[in-house]
Amino acid sequence: MKLYWNIVRPRVKYACKPWVLKETLKNKLMAFERKVLRRSFGTTKERDGTRRIKTNDELIRHNNIINHIKAQRFKLV
Repeated sequence: MKLYWNIVRPRVKYACKPWVLKETLKNKLMAFERKVLRRSFGTTKERDGTRRIKTNDELIRHNNIINHIKAQRFKLV
């Protein structure tokens, strides 16, 4: 997680500042964030021994990347 928060996310935010956040771009950024988080967290082992993929709500307990980019833009104004 430290790698994502300190290296990957700031670079994505920096690259997205001049872009217009259209719906397709928002979907791509959210998919990217979920993909990175799923790879870093992996699957969850249940009590009965089965494994399952974490849900989006479990992965994104924090401010998602779209809201974070919007908040950064408001700080600049």
